[in-house]
Amino acid sequence: MGRRVMSHEGKRGFTLIELMIVVAIITIIASMAIPNLISARTLTNETAAIATLRNLLAAQAQVQAASQIDFDGDGAGEFGTFGELSGSDPVRGTVSVMIPPTLSAVFSIIQGSRVTKSGYLYQVWLPDTAGAGVAEDPTGGLAAPASVDANLCEVIWCAYAWPISRTVSGNRAFFINQSAVLLQCSNNVAQYSGTGAPPAFDAAFLAAGLITGPIAVSTIGQDLERWTAVQ
Repeated sequence: MGRRVMSHEGKRGFTLIELMIVVAIITIIASMAIPNLISARTLTNETAAIATLRNLLAAQAQVQAASQIDFDGDGAGEFGTFGELSGSDPVRGTVSVMIPPTLSAVFSIIQGSRVTKSGYLYQVWLPDTAGAGVAEDPTGGLAAPASVDANLCEVIWCAYAWPISRTVSGNRAFFINQSAVLLQCSNNVAQYSGTGAPPAFDAAFLAAGLITGPIAVSTIGQDLERWTAVQ
């Protein structure tokens, strides 16, 4: 009985040209998909930044209304830092932390006076006696509470949010203060990005060196960006 000779016809592999065509198609698809993925991620992070600042606004209003921070003891509540609001640092003028905290544990991780969350950096500023912005300590709270003005802290605070990596984790920058007006800018002029290019405390204000004056609503701020209200 003779051996059957198996045919190898029809088992030809890809040619070099066919492989190059496949690679080219994959490259084209990837070039179209990746920008869309990045765009979707930046939009998600920007939406999260807006929600975070609104949560911060609510937390500040709650603390101030309940007089949970009252460094000068006059019965009028004061606005706080991330360290105070998250319960990671003592309320200024005391040795006790806020219980319960008004912000989640995410805001207790403070580096360089800033909090990182969902592709964005956040920083709170409180006024000194001259109305200039004072950042909390690098790791949170205020070891020298007299560095801010207790009376002005009863009515003034502000915060900024900007992308950790501009064009990658987000594009726009955001601002909010006690007025409850949430502002945004395209961030094409100042190009805030990460710890190396943060906004100054007066970036979204009309007057230089102050956080006590009017904010730049639908006009140019100190940073030369046009700030508009988030609807």
